[in-house]
Amino acid sequence: MIRIWAMTENELLFRAPLEAALDHALVHVQGGDAASVAATKSLGELRDALDVPLRDSGLPAADVVNQLAAAVEGGLLGSAGGRFFGWVIGGSLPSALAADWLTSAWDQNAGLYACAPAAAVVEEVAGKWLKELLRVPAGASFALVTGCQMAHVTCLLAARHALLAKRGWDVEQAGLYGAPPIRILSSTEYHGTVKRAARFLGMGESNLITLPVDADGRLVRSDLERALEANADSPVLLVLQAGELNLGAFDDFATLIPIAKQYGAWVHIDGAFGLWAAASPRYKRFLDGAELADSWATDGHKWLNVPYDCGYAFVNDVAAHHAALSHRAAYLTHGADARDQLDWNPEHSRRARGFATYAALRELGRRGVADLVERCCEHAHALVMRIGSLPSAEVLWEPTLNQGLVRFLDQRPGAVDADHDARTEHVMAAILKSGEAFFTGTTWRGRRVMRVSVCNWQTSADDVERIVRAVAGVLGR
Repeated sequence: MIRIWAMTENELLFRAPLEAALDHALVHVQGGDAASVAATKSLGELRDALDVPLRDSGLPAADVVNQLAAAVEGGLLGSAGGRFFGWVIGGSLPSALAADWLTSAWDQNAGLYACAPAAAVVEEVAGKWLKELLRVPAGASFALVTGCQMAHVTCLLAARHALLAKRGWDVEQAGLYGAPPIRILSSTEYHGTVKRAARFLGMGESNLITLPVDADGRLVRSDLERALEANADSPVLLVLQAGELNLGAFDDFATLIPIAKQYGAWVHIDGAFGLWAAASPRYKRFLDGAELADSWATDGHKWLNVPYDCGYAFVNDVAAHHAALSHRAAYLTHGADARDQLDWNPEHSRRARGFATYAALRELGRRGVADLVERCCEHAHALVMRIGSLPSAEVLWEPTLNQGLVRFLDQRPGAVDADHDARTEHVMAAILKSGEAFFTGTTWRGRRVMRVSVCNWQTSADDVERIVRAVAGVLGR
């Protein structure tokens, strides 16, 4: 049956810009195979295209959308597609992208149940599912935040509360002036977001004490024991790695966490991408013992492939989490039985990012999440080993998860590390210029290397073949 109705004024206002947005979005997401993964416009060109005079009178909404899409053309990375391997950036599953569009259309303020009842319940359910998949204790509290940076902040807020409360200090009331300093122990391979969290929370970078790692990038037990003994009289926060940035290394949770607990330390796990290994029957062994921690941080916009921005924080000490973040005011409406999100995350007004997470988990299911993790690991291994076997290439780290390292050697007689570093940078730049793939570099153990990071649901075996051919072509010039 064909329905015929007259469009309302609101429909007329919204339909044209939304249809224009749909058209441009489909061109972007469906044109990945032919498009360059790298930006093709310079900084100056983008400024020229976008920095137009602000008019006194406005423009029709559809015109704005069309002109915006035209102006940014050539300035968008192909990070949503299957040939992007820089910085551990995932793409967007179809259902998650669609749910994120609806999130914008619904425009709910997901700070309180009273402001957005459906958003609150969706987030509640998504949090329960995430704990099941990631092997986090069922009784832990959680928060959906902007990313792993704010997940660290959330977890460390709870840690700060709990560690100082044990020493009779109410940090929420008294602040940090005169409080016992909290020592933060971590390996030398900690991520910069941990340092920033320490700065944000007034703990101070000087209280971040780094410990050596072994050849596999894992914190050494004996060094941890010595550091804990040296800080036996101070509140201690231990940060362990679940998927270190360069190697994808996992600390030995089953060994290290019980040792830290003997000294009363709070144990936090940075699992920005690596915590998702828990969802895979093949890789969950890396997380053995991780359930003994006090808090965990990870991202949704990495391996779950939901749109930016989305991170998850989990805290086993529910009371500490609530005490550190909860807020009450006379003008707010709190439900007796409902979960108010602002009691668990640092944001007040906030985007209802639970809808995209809920959609992604329903689209994939348990097996789908596991398949996604395992498929990305297989592609990472194939890329690293096949590129590393090309002439003048060298594998520096064979992936054990989804991260690997390759460098490119200067073949001239007498070449030294500085020459190999320069050659690696040159090859990476040439790959980027080709538009066939996007890799980023890092300095690892004193050498410049190309990182290979795979966490996009669209990466395929055909992509691997295409990229290996492209790199071979660059090396053959």
